Amino acid sequence: MIVLKDILYKVAIEAVKGSTEIAVNKIEFDSRKIQENDAFVAIRGTVSNGHDFIEKAINLGATTIICDTLPQIIATGITYVQVKDTNSALAFMANNYYDNPSSKLRLVGITGTNGKTTIASLLYQLFQKAGYKVGLLSTVKIMVNDVEYKATHTTPDSLTINYYLNEMVAMGCEYCFMEVSSHGIHQKRTEGLHFEGGVFTNLSHDHLDYHPTFAEYRDVKKSFFDHLPKTAFALTNVDDKNGAVMIQNTVARKLTYALKSYADYRAQILENQLSGLLLKINDNEVWVKLIGTFNAYNLLAIYGTAVQLGLDNIEVLRLLSELESVSGRFQFIVSKDKITAIVDYAHTPDALENVLKTINDIRTKNEQLITIVGCGGDRDKTKRPIMANIATEMSDKVIITSDNPRTENPATIITEMEAGVAPQNFKKSLSIEDRKQAIKTACQLANANDIILIAGKGHETYQEINGVRYDFDDMKIVKEFLEQLNK
Repeated sequence: MIVLKDILYKVAIEAVKGSTEIAVNKIEFDSRKIQENDAFVAIRGTVSNGHDFIEKAINLGATTIICDTLPQIIATGITYVQVKDTNSALAFMANNYYDNPSSKLRLVGITGTNGKTTIASLLYQLFQKAGYKVGLLSTVKIMVNDVEYKATHTTPDSLTINYYLNEMVAMGCEYCFMEVSSHGIHQKRTEGLHFEGGVFTNLSHDHLDYHPTFAEYRDVKKSFFDHLPKTAFALTNVDDKNGAVMIQNTVARKLTYALKSYADYRAQILENQLSGLLLKINDNEVWVKLIGTFNAYNLLAIYGTAVQLGLDNIEVLRLLSELESVSGRFQFIVSKDKITAIVDYAHTPDALENVLKTINDIRTKNEQLITIVGCGGDRDKTKRPIMANIATEMSDKVIITSDNPRTENPATIITEMEAGVAPQNFKKSLSIEDRKQAIKTACQLANANDIILIAGKGHETYQEINGVRYDFDDMKIVKEFLEQLNK
């Protein structure tokens, strides 16, 4: 139990009805989870409004209600706290409830369109190899040192964030690396957290189903850096046209990384092969197991972050050479018939173009590149024709298929993608609605030395159709079909 007034520290309060000296069991924003003496925070979500469930929360035992609009009927014996913004209030209350765990860790947030998962996951891997206890909050998983938990969002809600940060502190973790999404920033999930550093990867077409304009999407990302303290560092990719914009108003220590521009941390690609990259980072050469220009940027961000956190630069290079690729990020296998199958999370036009460019830079052009691509339902529709156009322009054959159709008709999504295929590329594309059948067809079309790229789902081990999640693992399925061909 904790006293209500203690968990309201820093919350922008507009009115209070009742006592703030009462004890609170726990904080909840889901009325279904309410128990005796809980505080219920009424969040205005995209699907439902928590204010509609205030009465239900009270009936279940809530003694404190945090809301932005007071209900017409005020129940006796209940404390109502009217706040300016319930998302912000939840974030500060979660920080206070768990005794501000982020201030007891060296927390680094990574934001941008692409590369967040790779950078956060590999920083976690690198610092573990360096002998530290480390935490990770990513799209793929949550790690509290060696203990793994399932992730449900790129940036979890503020209660979940602070719960796991508190677990990390209890486990003796010194560092935590965290993906910070535009949704998470916009919904104030990271408010009140103490960041030691922030990293910007890049910005491209994504989430315009949520953000009305690209400018808003950019400015939401920028606001993360605007709120970093003077004691933090802000590391940005200045090869990206939005890289300088991100840090223009921050009071944090400004640092840059780049492959093409002058920067604090600079790299040059000396060799780019399917077996890895030879990089020259700030005058030192290092061979790494990761592939492609986009990973050169990721590794440079990791290098800069590790050095800023106090690791020796030569030791960081040694550790970079040991890093293994992240699940579903340019993950590949080679069959007995020498067919290479690559699974990648590329689900934005920019990410797909990067992956295809990487493959085309490495391949000899004596083999076919067969790309399987789809687009998610209930998400940004404007990128669908663009994704199909990129795939057909940069591949020898393309199979347009389902991704996670969610509540949309997969055939409609495919039709919207097909609209982006240029007339000269019609012959090299076909559409197969069933994703498993699309992967099977690609394997049947492939000959020795050919390359199959399966884009869009990466690490995901499910396919969501009409609100139901079915087991579906791109890597597992392509392995099975390639093994069947070898028999």
